[in-house]
Amino acid sequence: MTQCAEDGCSDPATVRVYVPWGEDRDVCTGHARALVQEDGVVAEPLEGADDDWR
Repeated sequence: MTQCAEDGCSDPATVRVYVPWGEDRDVCTGHARALVQEDGVVAEPLEGADDDWR
């Protein structure tokens, strides 16, 4: 499993976020929860990732 794409975060990536105004990226559960609060951002669990993000 890869590491979260957010700067300074060493947690494993569990979710791919699709960001209309920026790059799509793989992030940890915590960052995914924060990012999906913004309009237009869509989250999708990564294959083999834990279901805790839901």
